[in-house]
Amino acid sequence: MWELAVLLLLVPSSGQAATLEKPILSLHPPWTTIFKGEKVTLRCDGYHPLLLELRPISTLWYLGHLLLPSYKKSIEVHTPGVYRCQTRGAPVSDPIHLSVSNDWLILQVPYAAVFEGEPLVMRCRGWYDKIVYKLHYYHDGQPVRYFHSSANYTVPQARASDSGRYQCSGTMRIPVESAPMFSAKVAVTVQELFQAPVLRVMGRVEARGAAFGGVVLRCETRLHPQKRDTPLQFAFYKYSRPVRRYDWDAEYTVPEPEVEELESYWCEAATAPRSVRKRSPWLQLPGRGSPLDLASTTAPVPGNQPLSFRKPPVSRSVPSVPSVPNVTSAGPPFPAGGAPTAGPPACAPPTPLHQTAGARKPDVALLLREMQLLQGLLSRVVLELKETQAFPGHTVETSTSHSAVSQGIPEATLSTVES
Repeated sequence: MWELAVLLLLVPSSGQAATLEKPILSLHPPWTTIFKGEKVTLRCDGYHPLLLELRPISTLWYLGHLLLPSYKKSIEVHTPGVYRCQTRGAPVSDPIHLSVSNDWLILQVPYAAVFEGEPLVMRCRGWYDKIVYKLHYYHDGQPVRYFHSSANYTVPQARASDSGRYQCSGTMRIPVESAPMFSAKVAVTVQELFQAPVLRVMGRVEARGAAFGGVVLRCETRLHPQKRDTPLQFAFYKYSRPVRRYDWDAEYTVPEPEVEELESYWCEAATAPRSVRKRSPWLQLPGRGSPLDLASTTAPVPGNQPLSFRKPPVSRSVPSVPSVPNVTSAGPPFPAGGAPTAGPPACAPPTPLHQTAGARKPDVALLLREMQLLQGLLSRVVLELKETQAFPGHTVETSTSHSAVSQGIPEATLSTVES
C-alpha cells in the first residue's frame, strides 16, 4: 500500500507535466570511479513539494531498476551501478554510473559532461591515496603528460579532438618502489557546445531617408540543450576582411552597392571569452540574378586551408570532354578554318572498315615488292657463293636464269642493286 501511495504522489498534475523539468543529479566528490570501501554522496536537485503527510516524500532513488529505501535529497552510496533520481511530477534524472575498483591504480574522470571550451581534469590515484611516482598520462595509447609524482592532468580548453580513451601508469613504494602499474582505460567524450553556424538570407531592407537599403543576413546556430543559456557573439566577413566585429546581434545588413557580391560573405560564432569559435561556409545563392531565397544553401569550405582574398569563380558552363591526340595523324588538330568542330572528337562518326582497308593497300603492295626484291638478292648471293667454291679463282658471270627468281621486279631496280 505504501508503494502504491508513493506512485500516486509522483503522478504529475495537468499543469505540472508541461512546466517541470527533470532533476539534476550530482556526485560528490565528482569522480565516477572509487576504491572498494569508499563512499560518495549523490544529490538530487529539482522540484520538491511540501506534502502534508506523516511521512512526506520528496525524492525517489533508483539503482538500476531497483527502488532504494530513501527519500532524502542526498544519499551516500558505495555500491557500483547506475543511479537515477526523481521528484514529484518530474521525469527521471540523467544517470550516473559509479564504478568500484580493487586495482592499485585508478584513473578518475568527471561524472558530468565536459563541453568544448571547458577544462577537462583527470586524476590518477594510488590505492587509498598512496603517492604515485613516474606518473604518465595516455590518450588513445599515446603519452601526453609526465609528472615526477602524483598530479592531476588538465586540458585548459577541451576540444572535440580531446575525446578518446585515457589511461595512467606509475610506480608506488609498497614499501619499496614497485614495477610500473597501469590503470584501466576510461572513455572521455567532449560534448559539442554549439553547431557550426550557417549564414542565411533573411530578406531585403528598403532605403528610408538617408539610410541605405540592403540585404539582411543572419548567422544561425544551435546550442546544446544543457547549455542553451550560453551567450554567443557573431562576426561577419567579406572574403577575409571583417565587415562587422564580434557583437551580440546575429544579423548584419549588406549595403545595396555590395549586394552583387553576397556569395563572398561568411560569418563566425564564438563564446564571449573566444574559447570556442566556429565559422560558417560561404553563402551560396541558388543562381546569379535570381530572386533571393530564404532557404538558400551553403557550400562548405575546407577548414585546414587558409582564407583567400578572392573567392574562386563558380563555373556555370558544361565542361568539355578533353580530346585524345591522334599520334598517327600529321594534320592540324582543327579544320582549315582554325576553329574546333561543334562536338568533341569522341562524338565523331566512326570511319567505315572498307575505307580504312583500302587506304592501307598501297603500303601492303609496297611491302610485298620489297620482300620479293630481298628474296631475289639473297638467292643470287647464295648461287654466287656456291660457284665461287666450286671454281676458285674463276669469276662467274651473272646468269640470266637468276633473274627468273625475281620476276616482276623492274630492270631499273635490279641494275641499281647490281651497281
